[in-house]
Amino acid sequence: MTVTIGRRELLVALGGAAAARPLAARAQQTLKPAQIGYLAFRSPISADDAFFQELRNFGWIEGKNIFVERRFAVGDVERLKDSAAELVGLKVNVIVAAASAATQAAKDATTSIPIIFANAGDPVGQGFVQSLPHPGGNITGVAFDASPDITARQAQLLIEALPKASRLAVLWNPTSAFLHSYWSAIRTAAPALRVSLQSLEVQDPNEFEHAFDTMSRDHADGLLVLSDTFATFYRARLAELAAKHRLPAIYGHNQYTEAGGLMSYGPSLSDTYGRTAAFVDKILKGTKPADLPVEQPTKFELVINLKTAKALGLEIPPMLLARADKVIE
Repeated sequence: MTVTIGRRELLVALGGAAAARPLAARAQQTLKPAQIGYLAFRSPISADDAFFQELRNFGWIEGKNIFVERRFAVGDVERLKDSAAELVGLKVNVIVAAASAATQAAKDATTSIPIIFANAGDPVGQGFVQSLPHPGGNITGVAFDASPDITARQAQLLIEALPKASRLAVLWNPTSAFLHSYWSAIRTAAPALRVSLQSLEVQDPNEFEHAFDTMSRDHADGLLVLSDTFATFYRARLAELAAKHRLPAIYGHNQYTEAGGLMSYGPSLSDTYGRTAAFVDKILKGTKPADLPVEQPTKFELVINLKTAKALGLEIPPMLLARADKVIE
């Protein structure tokens, strides 16, 4: 016997079958991919890859369930501001801000879109968050380092490489609010390290030449560069001038030594950026930035560039070399 089903009955049957499918499966089919804004003052670096790799480990696949809007300002402040405003206009779900300058630009552009910073210095002092445990507002992330006292450790390492050093030049950007506490920390540590300090404030790349001429004229034995977005962007230029003036220098992270600097000590940028992905994962799953405490770096690394040491005619003490996490030869 043949049973004939009318159009009305068929639609009802199909509707019932659809209703029977698991709600989660239907939601998965209709879920709109998330949009992530990735904002940096600089050009791309290897640490960016660590962030995206870790994001994939959390199951966020670009082109599948997320889209990424990348904006690199390549050292142009106005371009950075415009890029931040553009990301807000695109209504991205979250903005990842690389370091302090990008965090400030994103903060100025929105008070509602979640902002996750990677490698921002003194986030409380700069007004990005209310406190590390309770950031409040729409901003949180992984800070640049655990304490301004890291500058004392950097100076100590440089002195180990230069045991006869009595005078260190300190190059820093006074427009970076958090660097004032770093300068204060090294100044406090100087008597115990038995060195005198020469402060050189530079906020424009055109001032670099004069600063290095001053160091040479005043017979600085070594140089400590306080790291911020500005100095990091011009890291290759700083390494070039240090080599030209035959001035051994230590910097805040490995991007400097990879650009030709002698030594660096600071947080592992790959680790810092990788940990930032966990914040993005939680934000995309519904957690509010105010409920995510700011994290501090836990992995620090000493990097020594032996090629630069050789060019300077400097022999790195074996015990210091043995403690290096990475040696560039």
